[in-house]
Amino acid sequence: MIIKENFHVFNYIKKEEYSGSMDGMRYMLKKKETEEGTVLECIIWPEPNCYAKTPQENKQRREFEFSADGVNQAADWLNEQYVLQQSLWELSKKLC
Repeated sequence: MIIKENFHVFNYIKKEEYSGSMDGMRYMLKKKETEEGTVLECIIWPEPNCYAKTPQENKQRREFEFSADGVNQAADWLNEQYVLQQSLWELSKKLC
């Protein structure tokens, strides 16, 4: 699980994509420009493949406000999806 008190990645995301993994679930946070303005895009997908090698249909996306609060909301969503889709992450670990 992501510990929000230690998850200070907003300044990093301003310049680069940030990626990580949690026991079978991979994730990426990145800055995204839309017609409405800048948002924080959060993407999750199952292991074993990297982002570029994972088919689009296997990726799940959600957008948040591009701010430190948005990063906290993304962390909550990541933790929620980790719990809700535990069987998917467990299966993906077995495929590695």
